[in-house]
Amino acid sequence: MANTRIRQAVEDDANELSVLAERTFRAAFAEANTAANMQLHCANSYGASLQLAEIREPKRETWVVEAEGQLVAYVQLRRDAGFPGISGERQVEIQRFYVDSRHHGAGMAHNLMAHVTTRAQAVQSTVLWLGVWERNPRALAFYRKWGFEVVAERTFYVGTDPQRDLIMRRPLE
Repeated sequence: MANTRIRQAVEDDANELSVLAERTFRAAFAEANTAANMQLHCANSYGASLQLAEIREPKRETWVVEAEGQLVAYVQLRRDAGFPGISGERQVEIQRFYVDSRHHGAGMAHNLMAHVTTRAQAVQSTVLWLGVWERNPRALAFYRKWGFEVVAERTFYVGTDPQRDLIMRRPLE
């Protein structure tokens, strides 16, 4: 992780973040979804104006990893975003957590998750939670290594395709 830094996203990051967000989502899920559903999902989720609105949202934190002047990973956290059946005060949802595939295996995801944990503790959260597609074994293994356990499920739409997300929870000390 030489020459990288984690920092909070700023408004000027919206364009580059929208490109990174779409690229990482497509890299992770394009093979298992139709082109039409991928296009619909990306159009509704990752435009620059959408990223700008999310950066500005008071209960959301967007953190980016910058390497040699370019964004290569990001995470979005939502504070006080509860989920039915998950107990804990000041819950923090990890809404998005993506590392560009060119940087997989370099420890970037580990460092970013350590940062997430620190941020959640800074706002006195007692629990982190997230949704992850049941057919994403790499992410499931990563989250399990970090102490997350499956506690529920929900439907997540990619375009018009309903998919099963597993809800994972990790208590914080």
